[in-house]
Amino acid sequence: MTGPDEMRTYPVERLEEFSARVFRHFGVPEADARQAADVLAASDLRGIDSHGVARLHTYFDMLTLGRINPRPEIRIVRELPGTATVDGDNGLGLVVGPWANRVAMEKAEAVGSAWVGVCNTTHFGIAGYYPLQALGRGLIGWAMTNAGPLVAPLWSADRMLGTNPIAIAFPGGEEPPIVIDMATSAVAFGKVEIAMRQGRPIPEGWAVDADGRPTTEPRGLIEGGALLPLGGDREHGGHKGYCLAAMVDILSAVLSGADWGPFAPPFALRRDLPARGVGRGIGHSFGAMRIDGFLDPDEFKSRIDEWIRAFRAARPASGTSGLLIPGDPERQAEAVRRTSGIPLVPAVVEDLRDIARQTGIPFD
Repeated sequence: MTGPDEMRTYPVERLEEFSARVFRHFGVPEADARQAADVLAASDLRGIDSHGVARLHTYFDMLTLGRINPRPEIRIVRELPGTATVDGDNGLGLVVGPWANRVAMEKAEAVGSAWVGVCNTTHFGIAGYYPLQALGRGLIGWAMTNAGPLVAPLWSADRMLGTNPIAIAFPGGEEPPIVIDMATSAVAFGKVEIAMRQGRPIPEGWAVDADGRPTTEPRGLIEGGALLPLGGDREHGGHKGYCLAAMVDILSAVLSGADWGPFAPPFALRRDLPARGVGRGIGHSFGAMRIDGFLDPDEFKSRIDEWIRAFRAARPASGTSGLLIPGDPERQAEAVRRTSGIPLVPAVVEDLRDIARQTGIPFD
C-alpha cells in the first residue's frame, strides 16, 4: 500500500491507457475514449495535476449516474463562414471540445479567422490543450470555458462565476511557442482539492469561507466558501479578475446558449445543482486565426523569437532566477515527466484503485 505521504510515479502511457479503458467501459467509442484520455494525459504531462487523472473519478461518477452522454451526436446548429455554434449533446467535454476546436481551425484555414461557441457540454480539461492543437496547424489559437459557480465576484459573498479559464498560444520560430493558460480566479479549484488531499493549508488570497472571511483552510472553501477572483480585493486588482471572468462567461455561455454564471451546472457531485437553468449545460468558446492574414508567418515567428529573447534578457528581480516566458513551467514539467513519469499523490492513486475495483480494469 502507498504510505500516507508517499508519492507514486506512473508512466504517462499507462495512465492514458487506463483512462481510455475507463471511458470505453461506459460505451464511449474507441476514438472518443482515446481523445478524452489524451486531454487528461496532456494535463498531467504539463504539470497541471488538478486536471489530469486526478479528475478521472469525477468523470467516472458522472458517467455512472448518467449525467454525461457517452455517445453524443455533436452538431453545428448555427453557422456563418467564420463562426458557428455547436451543440455537444451533453457529451464529454474532453470529446466535444476537440470536435468544436477542429471546426474553428478548419474555418480559420478557409476564411482567415473563426469563432466557435459551444453549448450543452461538460468539463473540457485544460484550456491550454486547444491552442496547442492550433499551433500544430500553424495557427494562433485560443480557448475559453465557463464552469460551475465557485468564485465570488468583488464585494459579493455569493458564488456567481466559475474559474473561467483563458488560453491562447503564439508560435515561435527558433524559440518555443508562447502558451498562456490561466484561470480568471485567484487559483484553479483543483489546486485547493490537492491541498485538501495533502492535508496542507492554502495561501492567503485564494479563498473566503461561507461568511466571506479570508481563509487558509481548504474546507473553509469547500464547505460553503468561495474562490476569489484574480487579484482578490480591489487594492490588488480583484475587479480586473472579475471582469475577465465575466467576459469568459458571456462569450462562452451567454453567446452560445449555455447556462451562465450561477446557473452553470457543477462538475463535482458534491455541489448542488442550480435551482433552474437558463440555457443548456456548460459553454466553451474557441478561436483560431491565420497569421498570413496579418503578416508573413515566418516574419511573425521571427518577431516572436525576438520578443522572447528580449524578455529573457531582462534583469532578474532580487532573490529570483528571472522571469519566465508563458509556457515555460509546463514545457519544463513535460520534459521531465515524459521520461520520469507522472507523480500522483496517494489520494489520487486510491481514486484510481477504486475505479479499478468497480470496473475490473487493472490499475496496479
